[in-house]
Amino acid sequence: MSTHLLARLASLEARVRRLVTARRNHDTDPDDAFRGLYVSDADARRLLDGPAGPHPEPVDPAAQPDDPRLRGLATGFGLTPLDVEILLIALLPDVDARYERLYGYLNDDVTRRRPTIGLALELCGLPAASAAARARFAGSAPLVAGGLLLVGGSDQPFLSRSLRVPDRVAGHLLGDDALDPRLAGLAWLVTTDGDPAPEAVALGSAIRHGVRLTYLREQPGGAAEALAAAALWHAGHPVVRLDLPLLAADPAAAEVLAAVEREARLRGGGLVAGPIEALDLTAHAALLRRLATQPLPVLLTGSPNWDPQWAPDAPLLVTAPPMDGGERAARWRAAQATAVAPGVDPGRELAPYLLSPDQLRRAAQAAGHLARLSGAGSVDAGHLRDGVRAQNSAGLAHLARRIEPGVGWPDLVLPSPVLDQLRELAVRVRHRDRVLGRWRMRPGGGRGRGVLALFAGDSGTGKTMSAEVVAGDLGLDLYTVDLSTVVDKYVGQTEKNLERIFTEAAGINGVLLFDEADAIFGKRSEVRDAHDRYANMESAYLLQRMESFDGVAVLTTNLRANLDEAFTRRLDLIIDFPVPDADQRRALWDRCLGPRLPRADDLDLDFCARSFELAGGSIRACAVTAAYLAAEAGRPVRMTDLIGAVQREYRKLGRLLLDSEFGAYATY
Repeated sequence: MSTHLLARLASLEARVRRLVTARRNHDTDPDDAFRGLYVSDADARRLLDGPAGPHPEPVDPAAQPDDPRLRGLATGFGLTPLDVEILLIALLPDVDARYERLYGYLNDDVTRRRPTIGLALELCGLPAASAAARARFAGSAPLVAGGLLLVGGSDQPFLSRSLRVPDRVAGHLLGDDALDPRLAGLAWLVTTDGDPAPEAVALGSAIRHGVRLTYLREQPGGAAEALAAAALWHAGHPVVRLDLPLLAADPAAAEVLAAVEREARLRGGGLVAGPIEALDLTAHAALLRRLATQPLPVLLTGSPNWDPQWAPDAPLLVTAPPMDGGERAARWRAAQATAVAPGVDPGRELAPYLLSPDQLRRAAQAAGHLARLSGAGSVDAGHLRDGVRAQNSAGLAHLARRIEPGVGWPDLVLPSPVLDQLRELAVRVRHRDRVLGRWRMRPGGGRGRGVLALFAGDSGTGKTMSAEVVAGDLGLDLYTVDLSTVVDKYVGQTEKNLERIFTEAAGINGVLLFDEADAIFGKRSEVRDAHDRYANMESAYLLQRMESFDGVAVLTTNLRANLDEAFTRRLDLIIDFPVPDADQRRALWDRCLGPRLPRADDLDLDFCARSFELAGGSIRACAVTAAYLAAEAGRPVRMTDLIGAVQREYRKLGRLLLDSEFGAYATY
């Protein structure tokens, strides 16, 4: 406890001493037989004449330097000198237990060990009928509204109502900097390290110049919370972070918010709260308005656009852009407790991902756990990618089928130009932050930072598998959109389903695959009836939504001509998948049969590749059918099994079985 605060309390002790003496001298019945039921004159005299407890001898408060906490309290809460005196009078029983009995003596009631409003006014030398003095105890007065003073007994006469200083306020004045226990799990203190970014410096300067309410709209992978905290630190304010989802779920949300406000003001700090979309803006409108009107710097974070109805005052609107690769790598290294394996560059590995600071921290922890589980002493690229994948929410799982890639570049059998285009797609995803973000190569028009590609070709030419390979190369999951969850017979419902998919996909690290995309990305037609009109509205919505998409999407189609030409302008890449030639078919036959399947000596894969013009998907189907035939016969796969499998595939495809194609194997 500071010397100044001790001196102020000692001066109050002198006043209490004088008041007790005056009461004793004016007592008309000092020999009252029932005086022992409360504090007697002798008890009061003994308490005053006994040891002085923690207080020093009375000194002149003016001769001591100001107590910084008391001065900060007066400044931060707008307290008058009278408010400070009242606060200290109420604080005395929390500092010296003698004053519980002394206040009981002065209240003429041993059960009332706290000062009352009337006693506080008397100790301050003010008449009980003074309207200005009584107003200091009103609900809107700084002491009460700020949560520094609790006035009890609202059903009692005004002057008989007791006064108490909350434990957190008493602890703060006595030097305790621990967070209010009521806020455990709901709010916490935030510190920042290093030099603030230019955006944080600019925002901190605005806060220093009087900006009280700020809304930081966070783009996917942005660091709005970190930006807000750095700005407050730069402005000279400690940071109290409030979790809005937990606040919304707390039955006593209003009380929690009052405690958070008091905590921030006690520290002379600011409040960072988010994400704002966690609040039900219908049920929590009053809570949000109270949050936005706090008498301290408040920085709200969230992803939706700001609605002017949320607060009576206009906030400063700031966009928190996604972190670049270098910043993500730096945050990863800071959060990674386990060593990174030699040759693993976190900057390159993290480039395809849009991760918030919290996601980065959790991903680093998950990667470390996976490394320890595998017995490795360091985190490799696989652990890093698996740690990031673990941060994907389950929201998209209800709308699309998640595929964890299990194939790589060696599994693809495609012409070199097609492979080059697929690698270019991976390059675009890996470097989009630099090209589209830092270099602003796609400015204006509300365009997002998404990467969109179209895979066109006959069925079975490897379009879906190529999407899986690209996703695996980037360390992303593949989400195949289930058209049954998208298309709806009711007008406008299909667009709503697509909006849910695009919104969820923008918040995860994955590749969105629209297989058979011409079913929903078809051409617009001339309007002849209501069906044509609404079909065209659906296509127009998709055209607009793809412009603002921030994720990675791949469309596949068997008939490129069925897609609206307006879609092609919005695509970054269009890759045509040709039917494989004889050499590619030979490689496909060998690859689809695989190394584990036992093969007979009579297999003639060169003949199969040369004679049967099949796509990769059909060749795989033939290989699987032949494997079943061999398994049933209990022997290795023979040429007869392959010919039988091809025969079945031809019939499935509706193709004629010509002896000229089967050659010497036509009799099989």
